[in-house]
Amino acid sequence: MAVARVKTFIALLRGINVGGARPLPMKDLVAILEAAGLLSVRTYIQSGNVVFKASKGTSRSLALQIATLIEKKFRFQVPVLVLNDVELSVAIRNNPFPRASATPNYLHLGFLCDAPEEPDFNSLEKLKTATEAYVLKGRVFYLHTPDGMGNSRLAAKVERALGVDTTFRNWRTVNQLHDMSKQIARLG
Repeated sequence: MAVARVKTFIALLRGINVGGARPLPMKDLVAILEAAGLLSVRTYIQSGNVVFKASKGTSRSLALQIATLIEKKFRFQVPVLVLNDVELSVAIRNNPFPRASATPNYLHLGFLCDAPEEPDFNSLEKLKTATEAYVLKGRVFYLHTPDGMGNSRLAAKVERALGVDTTFRNWRTVNQLHDMSKQIARLG
């Protein structure tokens, strides 16, 4: 009989604990995920970053499971995207803006639920300022916004132009999640 291999995953929740909307205490989130059988559950900051291990499930099935658990417990819907630790490592390794990583608050990775079929690059180019730069690689949209993410019209319209659900994390957060995933993977 084959033993199920435990894998490390990263869940990115979108739009929680922002301006008082959709409050979701991280300790409560950890409790419901552990009760559902996820292992070594850890969160990073209050904006919905979760690293965990699971012995069964895929990124998609785990995202659906987490979203369902949140809806049942907290009575609101939250878009959830789940990556495995290898996908996160590849996203970091493929960073097309290595110099931008020196200013981690201005480099953002947009994780896409699917690879876009017909991205509207013309719209993105029209929205892009002279200082901004972006690259789409598979299911990751790399965005350098030296004038700030909150000031970027491009950042505000990425999801519409790509035609797929997207959730962004800055470079510092992505690397912290990567470090956490390596620590959790080492746990027995």
